[in-house]
Amino acid sequence: MSESLPLRKIIHVDMDAFYASVEQLDNPDLIGKPLAVGGSGTRGVVSAASYEARKFGVRSAISGVKARRLCPELIFVPPRFDRYKEISKKIRAIFLDYTDLVEPLSLDEAYLDVTENKKGNPSASLIAEEIRTRIFNEVGLTASAGISVNKFVAKIASDYNKPNGQKTVNPEEVLDFLEALDIRKFYGIGKVTAEKMYQKGVYTGLDLKSKSLEFLEKNFGKSGTHYYYIVRGIHNSEVKPNRIRKSLAAERTFNKNLSSEVFLLEKLEHIAEEVSKRLNNSKVAGKTVTLKIKYSDFTLQTRSKTLPYFISDKSVVLETAKDLLYQEKLNNSVRLLGISLSNLNTEKKTKKVEQKSVSAQLKINF
Repeated sequence: MSESLPLRKIIHVDMDAFYASVEQLDNPDLIGKPLAVGGSGTRGVVSAASYEARKFGVRSAISGVKARRLCPELIFVPPRFDRYKEISKKIRAIFLDYTDLVEPLSLDEAYLDVTENKKGNPSASLIAEEIRTRIFNEVGLTASAGISVNKFVAKIASDYNKPNGQKTVNPEEVLDFLEALDIRKFYGIGKVTAEKMYQKGVYTGLDLKSKSLEFLEKNFGKSGTHYYYIVRGIHNSEVKPNRIRKSLAAERTFNKNLSSEVFLLEKLEHIAEEVSKRLNNSKVAGKTVTLKIKYSDFTLQTRSKTLPYFISDKSVVLETAKDLLYQEKLNNSVRLLGISLSNLNTEKKTKKVEQKSVSAQLKINF
């Protein structure tokens, strides 16, 4: 039993249907109507959907054609990322009124560590409620929040009472909460992993907890170790105000599916140039180049190569991406290409996860 585990009160704030809600905020005529941010054409993809559209099964990342088929009355609007960034800055300013320990995950969500906060408020739940009220009054949007002892549980909890709600998982409730959870609700367990877990008889957190560390490592590799600890409420990742960038990427969706290598190489050159520009602007370099290929049937393939040295120059990025393109025959015509650089020179080596008891955290008054 370790008494060295940090005692933390973590809030995860997640804006409700952020892009779509901003569009409805700026254009009241769209309020209450099924709305999709993205393209409606044959090449379009939904970036975000309002809750009215989600009732019809419209979700982000599906094609505009499929979205229109699911909801014939769907209204499409083009994304306005400058506006979303503007609103996001206002929301972040509210967060910073309560704590400097704010870790943005994207424009519409962030972790806050309010264990020690600027308001001197001992209740993380009341702080979350106050933040959500301020966002609504000052920005005009609704947000949901999850509150608990670590980032993992807070992230899951924020999705519990969406939209415009919050859930606190008190320290003494964490283990029961995780045990009762459907495995698909565990943050980080996607559709493929969930299916694999089903095949192994794992449907809930309790099922996952019943599996030994050896079993999980054998069947899920390094992720198995992660699953072993998180289902026991052990997640020691701190809220990091200045998140270290782990990858940098650029991608393009084409107006027409491409099958000719000549045309693909031409597109690849433009993407490599953009990646190189972003690397140099961020003053970083990477060792691992990953080529992302999305085919006309929407299947996705990635190919990676790790070099023995850091790169940022366009010519080297392009040549490595070309090698990956030629690595094997294409499965179909291509609708999207992307290049990403990871294993960056900004990353720090992570220490091996140590098993620690959650007993110390189970004493916090939330």
